[in-house]
Amino acid sequence: MPENQSTGPLAGKLALVTGASRGIGAATAKALAAAGAHVVLCARSAKELEAVEQAIFEAGGNATIAPVDLAEPDGIARLATAIGQRWQALDILVINAAAFSPLMPTWQIDSRDFNKTLTLNVLATQALLANFDAMLKRSKDARIIAMTSTVAASPRAYWAAYGSSKAAMEVLLDCYAQEVRALSGIKVVILNPGATRTEMRRRAYPGEDPETVKPPEVVADRVVELCGEQIDSPQRETINQS
Repeated sequence: MPENQSTGPLAGKLALVTGASRGIGAATAKALAAAGAHVVLCARSAKELEAVEQAIFEAGGNATIAPVDLAEPDGIARLATAIGQRWQALDILVINAAAFSPLMPTWQIDSRDFNKTLTLNVLATQALLANFDAMLKRSKDARIIAMTSTVAASPRAYWAAYGSSKAAMEVLLDCYAQEVRALSGIKVVILNPGATRTEMRRRAYPGEDPETVKPPEVVADRVVELCGEQIDSPQRETINQS
């Protein structure tokens, strides 16, 4: 499909969004494309990514799908190689894909589920930083925006597996931000979307009325704003209910 003419505050920028097939990831990809960025859509389901890509094209934006399981060995390395063969620099990296462990007492955590959560939420985050570091450093003003959770900083009963994985993710990002601060224009934002209408939220709070929490588009709009603001890296913020 031919590319549309890019206009907007992010025109000429390349963005990669993980977990872009639905929820906050899909909304963020659409918002970045609407602001002019060319968005690489990453998730496991090619069919769902194609639907997001089609919506972006119909709205006049540009996108490329990159189906990949970030938890697979060498999956992120292959993704980085493919993107690096087409583009020189990566301007925006949105780390949104995450695994959610079933809520249960710490002593009952299933090791297999916990390993899956750690692999996607922690190991994949480090692999994304490692494999895209060079492309991010070639950008004049790169932004890494990673989605975290309230339970990373405020532990809660039964949330040990998910909360500890997000806490570890935050440490990785904070350390990376400090390491690259004097070497590049890379800025890191650790963004807590707060209560948002997503499938993960529905699984965590099955009795909640989804209409009582904000839609993912609110988070997506804030991501776009963060791509153009002057920030103190690493920056932490929470999006309250809107």
